[in-house]
Amino acid sequence: MSDETTPEDLIRYDLLVQRALRSVVRSVLTDTMENGLPGNHHFFITFRTDYPGVIIADHIRAKHPEEITIALQHQFWDMKVTDDIFEVGLSFGGLPEKLIVPFDALTGFWDPSVDFGLKFEMSLDELEGEDDEEAHDEASSAQDQDKSALEEGHTASVVSLDAFRKKT
Repeated sequence: MSDETTPEDLIRYDLLVQRALRSVVRSVLTDTMENGLPGNHHFFITFRTDYPGVIIADHIRAKHPEEITIALQHQFWDMKVTDDIFEVGLSFGGLPEKLIVPFDALTGFWDPSVDFGLKFEMSLDELEGEDDEEAHDEASSAQDQDKSALEEGHTASVVSLDAFRKKT
């Protein structure tokens, strides 16, 4: 029996893939900002409300202290998209609210009109700004156990980084 160790990924392919997948969402939202929603397309976007740089009303954060899923369909306004963030106006309980969300805070994106979804993994080191492998493993394990709203009862094609990871 050989004692093989997993080589250290100095390139960090996992982060590169996450960045590339988030750029898909950025492109879709930029197009939506410029041209509106095409056809029957609409989006459910899930993000961490506790991620640094997320700006939402206190009453929304109180109801959703860790994560929230928003819908961009019929009523949204003042959408702005930059390289790092998107902002949008939405109604919560009949009250207009402005949200500012860094793309790095995203944990899911789903367009039910075409059954297309992306699920982003977020480790504790991303949330806390640390580079702790043990925290990363704990966060990945917790995410495996905690199914997101995007997956419940839907048959969307969800792209997850687990498909690209080498099994050990």
